Amino acid sequence: MSPRALDGLKIIDLTRVLGGPYCTMILADHGADVIKVEPPQGDEVRDWGPPFLTREDGTSDASYFLGANRNKRAMTLDLARPEGRAVLLRLLDGADALVENFKPGSLEKWGIGFEALSARFPRLIHCRISGFGADGPLGGLPGYDAVVQAMTGLMTINGLPGGGPVRMGTPIVDLGTGLYAALGIMMAVHERTRSGRGQFIDLTLHDTALALLHPAAANYLLSGRRPAATGNAHPNIAPYETFPTATCDIFIAGGNDGQFRKLCALLDRPDIAAHPDFATNAERLAHRGAMKAALTDALAGHDGAELAIRLIEAGVPAGAVQPVDAALNSAHARHRAMVADLDGVRTLGTPIKFSRTPGGPRSAPPRFAQHQAEILTGHGYSEAEIAALEADQIIRPARR
Repeated sequence: MSPRALDGLKIIDLTRVLGGPYCTMILADHGADVIKVEPPQGDEVRDWGPPFLTREDGTSDASYFLGANRNKRAMTLDLARPEGRAVLLRLLDGADALVENFKPGSLEKWGIGFEALSARFPRLIHCRISGFGADGPLGGLPGYDAVVQAMTGLMTINGLPGGGPVRMGTPIVDLGTGLYAALGIMMAVHERTRSGRGQFIDLTLHDTALALLHPAAANYLLSGRRPAATGNAHPNIAPYETFPTATCDIFIAGGNDGQFRKLCALLDRPDIAAHPDFATNAERLAHRGAMKAALTDALAGHDGAELAIRLIEAGVPAGAVQPVDAALNSAHARHRAMVADLDGVRTLGTPIKFSRTPGGPRSAPPRFAQHQAEILTGHGYSEAEIAALEADQIIRPARR
């Protein structure tokens, strides 16, 4: 197997649900040894289905779990008990990063918060993902993707004008937090090459959601006007939205005046571009309704999918609106290796394409406690010690 960019990096993953697992999956995709430590009841998203993958032995996992946990090794540990925390300390020996999403204060209560861990493991990077952080007016409260979307304005800029707030169809806050967490860990690893010291990374869903509010936040901070939902239309650019054709909707992104003129020429309607109300982006925004009506009329007789290809090949960004299944099964998705099969589990590929150290899916998402003996043996535990931990229910072979 080809070398990967993060070969040699060791990550202890105490996270559940999505933001944390998505972060550690990104690292695992590129070679990090991610040890997923689950509580006795397991990561709850193993049950977030249907659909489920059911195996010959009767065990099953939901697609929600499978989509965020490939390339990891899995074991269990009851951290509420001192014996479980002692095992964690053994696992952390030589680890580069600890990623967790416990309620702020939980690890401190158990004596394994950042201060205690950094005294013992000065090079350890400790990344905590929480809803709102440990302090402040909302400090310590639990956070969930859709709730944070609601609280931070994301829902109010999504959906159709006048249609009411709409949750985004993908858990953008959880996924964004996972991405920021992976980036933060890599920044801390780089900084450690200078200082020799680890540090604490405080990631919250709240902060991520606000950071993802571009350009709505930038528009408000400059103009003082409250952003509102614009449907498929962009608040700053026109045309930049969906249009109907004879066969399907297409999205046209005329990001500048030259592209708009080229669009109109390709539609054999240079008169639209020549109209003074549509001469500049600012004018098109001011007369968006009339512009859309004119373009809709010009597009009405076209095959949308065929036209979209002609437009984008001519330098006018456009694409046919496709359902998820069509996108995943497209020729370009196959060419870019964006879908893989891991021992019967179909999963997404990695969007990060290195020239020398390719990453991506290589092992299926782990079954509950699948690598338990292997991990503990690798950290110096004997068979008798492992059996004793299991007998005391510090570790478990099956979910509680």
